[in-house]
Amino acid sequence: MSALGVAQEKVLAAVDDEALVGLAKDLVRFPSFTGEETPCAEWLAGYLADAGLEVELQEVEPGRKQAVARLRGQGGGRSIMLNGHIDIDPLATGWSRDPFDPWIDDGKLYGHGVYNMKAGVASIVSAALALARSGVPRRGDVVIACVAGELNSGIGTIHAIAHGGRTDMAIVAEPYGSRTIITKHTGTMDVVVHTLGRAMHISRKEQGRDAIRAMMRAIDAIERMTFTHTFDPDLPGLPRLNIGSIIGGRGRQHELRGAYTVSDFCTIFVNVRFNASQTGDTILADLRRTLDALRADDPTFEYEIEFPPRPERGLGRLAKAALDVPVTQPVVQMVKRNLELLTGRGPEHLGVRLPQSYAGNDTTHLWAAGIPCCVYGPFGGYTDYHDVHTYLDEMYTVTRVLALSALEAVA
Repeated sequence: MSALGVAQEKVLAAVDDEALVGLAKDLVRFPSFTGEETPCAEWLAGYLADAGLEVELQEVEPGRKQAVARLRGQGGGRSIMLNGHIDIDPLATGWSRDPFDPWIDDGKLYGHGVYNMKAGVASIVSAALALARSGVPRRGDVVIACVAGELNSGIGTIHAIAHGGRTDMAIVAEPYGSRTIITKHTGTMDVVVHTLGRAMHISRKEQGRDAIRAMMRAIDAIERMTFTHTFDPDLPGLPRLNIGSIIGGRGRQHELRGAYTVSDFCTIFVNVRFNASQTGDTILADLRRTLDALRADDPTFEYEIEFPPRPERGLGRLAKAALDVPVTQPVVQMVKRNLELLTGRGPEHLGVRLPQSYAGNDTTHLWAAGIPCCVYGPFGGYTDYHDVHTYLDEMYTVTRVLALSALEAVA
């Protein structure tokens, strides 16, 4: 006889794999880059409403929306949030096919954004709908938060929590694997650094002061910067940083016409990953100390640090703290238990998985709000950010584990 109870059997029988994959494909077709999530959110709101859920189309910022739905229980039970973000990573070159026309090959679903994290969004929605279709009585509510701006420091999840989305526990379906439950990960922040120069025509170049050349010195110093921190053996690759973008030109708007004129303004975007011994303030202090040393050596060196970055840059505007949720938390053990029940095997990674734990996510904000949480979502892959994919088997397993976990939470 199966170890599954009647209610669990009913919920699993209600999982629709064809609809799951179809939903993931539909989501991929929306190029919902950070700041451009609204069309995807509006479509999702319609999809969820058509399925009979209570839906709120939340305006995170003027004109910028996200979809938050609720599967309401009868009352008196615990509530759970299933969380996933609809904003996607920047598009890189090298795709073999149209990245927004999803396709399946060799058990993999391909398409831009499917890995991070529209497969996970499809799984949280499909898990909740399976619970709804099963007819199993529920005491508590399931909140399905399809949020904007996770790549913007998590502003969508912050908004959802503050506007009726607070629950007793939460699972974020980031793409780290059906046999991985992550409870510890990096902090993250974006910082903008400018160097200032003096514009001059090429005929008198020697009288100018080149902001681009100054930035080259700044980049070298920043990449060799010593952070103030305490080493964490669980996250040995931290702290780390990446200079992901650079632009130089004339004026603060980086006028690019006039290559015959010395640049007087240069800008870099820096992302920093850090452990729990660090904060945004300590990182900014380290950065200033490093750049002040350049100025002490050369009084003509001028710089500015912009934090938080201006909203129009599309960068994170908060220092998202590092996370360390005890693996003994009931929500963590619940996911572990349902994975074992479904597959007969426990997680291969519980707590930390590298390099995945070098990525941040919205569990930071949930935990800070007093909501016990963990990361559990379908794994996939990519090569240099092109031909991004998710394994179909991963989606099937994760959706069922999420459905069983939601059932256990709200029963």
